[in-house]
Amino acid sequence: MTELPKILFQDARFVVFDKPAGLPVHPGRQGGPSLEDFFTKISLRKDGPWLAHRLDTDTSGCLLVALRKAPLITAQAEFAAGRVRKTYWAVVHGGPAEETGGLNFPLLRRTSPTGWRMAVDPQGQHAVTAWRVLGRAPNMTWLELRPHTGRTHQLRVHCATQGFPILGDPVYGDGIGPLHLLARTLDLDLTPPIAATAEPPIHMHAALKRCGWNPGI
Repeated sequence: MTELPKILFQDARFVVFDKPAGLPVHPGRQGGPSLEDFFTKISLRKDGPWLAHRLDTDTSGCLLVALRKAPLITAQAEFAAGRVRKTYWAVVHGGPAEETGGLNFPLLRRTSPTGWRMAVDPQGQHAVTAWRVLGRAPNMTWLELRPHTGRTHQLRVHCATQGFPILGDPVYGDGIGPLHLLARTLDLDLTPPIAATAEPPIHMHAALKRCGWNPGI
């Protein structure tokens, strides 16, 4: 990928990228493109930019990058305190019977000879996700997910362990097709505030429309 990802918000402190699905935020061990490749296109400072948080490679949407060190520290404090408002859109197999709810299951990283994955475990880190149904179709549901903590793979594991894995999840689901998970909105109550909204990637359109999404509204 050589084209700069879409910028959803920008000022002298921060940039919010619309990260494409499939683009890692860091360079991998085997090389290849990453979001960090574009840092020189948004700032020529020697002391930055920096990622203020992270998204999984297969997740698209709002990703906050700090252009200077002081804003980075401020943003990290907001994330650590749970004051950042994040919403995600996901299309899942099946779906919950209720219209709203919450998931509170600690997560622990488990490693095996074939790799690692996150699992619900009483010894794991506190992890809380709120959800509500935005639309339904036969055998699938469009969910809004609001993580109150920021654990690795939190949304993917929480959905899967409840019996409704996210479409396309290669680790906790069937892995058929791309992951249907979008970091939809990001809001930080700073001065001035940060607010960004990402549109669904093309690969999510068909499933979302089946569930009632109207892109014109």
